[in-house]
Amino acid sequence: MKRGFKSLFSFFSESWGELKKVRWPNRKELTNYTLIVIGTIAFVTIYFWVLDIGISAVIEAII
Repeated sequence: MKRGFKSLFSFFSESWGELKKVRWPNRKELTNYTLIVIGTIAFVTIYFWVLDIGISAVIEAII
């Protein structure tokens, strides 16, 4: 039981040490990254929407 608590404490201690090494983005970088993600999601959504319409049109033509 004692060993379990020691390894748990060690885990959290090492995790906290790793978090201190992280370079967090500033406000401008975060805004840019967010816009890139939203733009990518919009592009992929529109791409699959057009693809779906195209496949539906082909299937309707066959039927």
